[in-house]
Amino acid sequence: MTHTKLKQWIINGQSAIIIAVLAQITIPLGFVPLTGQTLGVGIIATLLSPLNSTIAVSIYLLLGGIGLPVFAGFNSGLGVLVGPTGGYLVGFIFNTLITSYLIQKRGQYTVTWTTIANIIGAIVTLIFGTLWLKVAANLNWQGALANGFIPFILPGILKAWLASFIGVTVYKALTRAHISLN
Repeated sequence: MTHTKLKQWIINGQSAIIIAVLAQITIPLGFVPLTGQTLGVGIIATLLSPLNSTIAVSIYLLLGGIGLPVFAGFNSGLGVLVGPTGGYLVGFIFNTLITSYLIQKRGQYTVTWTTIANIIGAIVTLIFGTLWLKVAANLNWQGALANGFIPFILPGILKAWLASFIGVTVYKALTRAHISLN
C-alpha cells in the first residue's frame, strides 16, 4: 500500500470517528432522536471527495454494525441498522455521495453553495429515514412524516449551515497550509 493510500484510509477512518463522536449529542424525540451525527456527515461530505466521504460513512456503519457503540446514545449492532432509525443511517451513504458530488462538481467552497448541497443531502437522509421508519414502525404516511421528517426540517437546515460553515472554514485553512484531504 502506498503512503498516499494509507494516508487516505487514515483520514477516512478519522472522519468516521468524528461522526461517532458527534452522534453522542442526542436529544430524544419519540421514534427518532435529534443527533449530531448528521452534522458530522455534513462536515465530512463538505471536506472529502464523494468516494472518500462515502467510505468514511461506510466505515462508521461497519463499526456500529459489528458492535462498537458508535451510533447515537452509544448504541450499536445490526438491530440498530434494521430498526426504526436504520433508514437514516443508510441514507447517510447517499447523503455524502450527493452532497460531496454537488460541492466538487461546482467547485465552489462557499458557505452558501455548500449549505445548499448539504440541505439537499439532508433531505436525502430524511427521505430514506422516513420511508424506513414507516415500514419498521408500521406507521401510516401521516405518522411517518410527523415522526420522521417534519420535526427534522428546521434542525436539518441549521445543521446543514453549521456543517458548511465548519467545512468551508477547515477547507480554506487546509488549502492555505497546502494540505489535501483527498
